[in-house]
Amino acid sequence: MSEVAANESKESPEAKGRVVGIIGEFDDVDVLMRAAKQMRDKGFNRWDIYSPFPIHGIDDAMGIKSTILPWIVLICGLSGLMAGIGLTIFSMSTDFYTPLMPGTEVVGYKFIISGKPFNSLPAWIPVIFELTILLSAFAAVFGMFILNKLPMLYNPLFKVDRFIRATDDRFFIGVECKDKQYDRKETEALLKKLGATAVDEIVD
Repeated sequence: MSEVAANESKESPEAKGRVVGIIGEFDDVDVLMRAAKQMRDKGFNRWDIYSPFPIHGIDDAMGIKSTILPWIVLICGLSGLMAGIGLTIFSMSTDFYTPLMPGTEVVGYKFIISGKPFNSLPAWIPVIFELTILLSAFAAVFGMFILNKLPMLYNPLFKVDRFIRATDDRFFIGVECKDKQYDRKETEALLKKLGATAVDEIVD
């Protein structure tokens, strides 16, 4: 084989792909928990843990902050509540003149039933309740999708052969190269020191 052919046969970083991080494999959940706390204390913030089952206390071990999703649901729920009250007041008990068209009266649909008052909150509860629940449910579902950047149909982790065991019997810590604390050699050495049985590059 000529020298040129030999050089061409060697895989360059460009041919291999763009390195986006590294991933360490762990075979014990207790070791993983200790490693997560160490990663948190080292100041890593662009990393994640992959496990075949939920791990109690992993959020605290990783230093994950509370999500803002409950506040989004609360705001949308209150918006639905006010919309329901406004809709029922306007449609069932209110007559008013609109400033946009002077002299034009907007007439509501007053139900004259058994002498009941027009402003009857108990009769409005179903509409108010349904609008509150509807907007809260939309906020919870679509807010979760947006905050989690879903749907994510592709991830470079899928190219790591051993990562398939993340749904079976192995645990993984993945670190992005965009992390300020990331250094290829030092991060690999840290993962091995924390108990990783294998470390692989994540290539896109």
